[in-house]
Amino acid sequence: MTKLKLTVVTPVFNEEQVIAHFHARTRKVLDSINDVEASILFVVDRCTDNTLGVLRGIVTQDPASKVIALSSRFGHQMSLLAGIEHAVDADCIVMMDSDLQHPPELIPQLLEQFRTGADVVYTVRRDTEGVGVIRQMLGNLFYKLLGAISHVPINANAADFRLISSRVASSLSADFQERNMFLRGLFSWMGFTQASVEYVAEPRFAGQSKYSFSRMLQLAVAGILSFSTKPLHTSIFVGVGFAVLAFAYMLISVIIYFVDQSIPSGWTTLVALLLLFSGIQLIVLGIMGAYIGGIYEEVKGRPRYIIEEVISHHG
Repeated sequence: MTKLKLTVVTPVFNEEQVIAHFHARTRKVLDSINDVEASILFVVDRCTDNTLGVLRGIVTQDPASKVIALSSRFGHQMSLLAGIEHAVDADCIVMMDSDLQHPPELIPQLLEQFRTGADVVYTVRRDTEGVGVIRQMLGNLFYKLLGAISHVPINANAADFRLISSRVASSLSADFQERNMFLRGLFSWMGFTQASVEYVAEPRFAGQSKYSFSRMLQLAVAGILSFSTKPLHTSIFVGVGFAVLAFAYMLISVIIYFVDQSIPSGWTTLVALLLLFSGIQLIVLGIMGAYIGGIYEEVKGRPRYIIEEVISHHG
């Protein structure tokens, strides 16, 4: 019987302390699945530590492992994309982080759902050990906001830990050319038959999270710009609403002036209104600027990532 060909794609950034443990644990799980020919593809996002050196040693010992080293810091989403585009010959691809917060022991369950006909099997976090309350609240708030303004349903606790079939990977590789990708939303938008598996995210094995607040904010903006134009529409209604209020206040001021000419000149009110309307204008311009900036990034047509080196067991 022909074995199912599976590739585990994992983006890596400064995981020198973790990556060997990730490989050992993942390889143990993959070797326990008898009817699967499994490989691991590490996509290194220009590390500043010795992660790449550790991976060279791993690849030397494991012929079923391979490394793609990117030439610069292109980010988590582009690292995933690079891995997917270089694993389209597999029957299915499992995307997961290399910090061991995505338990490799869940891979057999993902495969079970794939064998029943699911093209996308995404994981849903029931809980995350060791994550602060504020970080969880901000994450939930973002997904609620995105769900409210987007026509694409996105699970608030869905992770990038998922399995996709070869036809989903081929479609993503061939048909999508955008730079500011939000993969969680794209897989929901693509459709196909989808299934979910729940899990509890483990605390980090070592090191610290590479998703700083600024990178989380960039990902949130990319998600909103990719799947909704409602902020633009909302800014129009906000502008019209405040214009109506300003016109009404003008009429009231004129009436008061003729009824009671002894009232103060209204310097404080005038300044407050100017500040208010200037603030509203800047907000609207900022929203428009975000969309224009997204268009600017897309039309430049630069490559989404550049590969500096490919490391395999055979050199």
